[in-house]
Amino acid sequence: MRTGRVTSNKMDKTVAVALVRRYQHPLYKKVVRKTKKILAHDERNSCNVGDVVQVIETRPLSRQKRWRVQAVVSAVQPAND
Repeated sequence: MRTGRVTSNKMDKTVAVALVRRYQHPLYKKVVRKTKKILAHDERNSCNVGDVVQVIETRPLSRQKRWRVQAVVSAVQPAND
């Protein structure tokens, strides 16, 4: 189970999630951040851009979707314009 931030929810029942991985460079000892963008299945279309979600690996659901949204950890407040 991994935690990431929703970057796009324009697709039906699918969200794009950015997973951030931090590690120390073996030679220079600097902490480096790597971001990986994945597509995750959101059955109820409940995620908004900016939400922090937990995703879990699952069977292939489509050509690019191999993850499913398990829970919304923290929801972002919608902007009132």
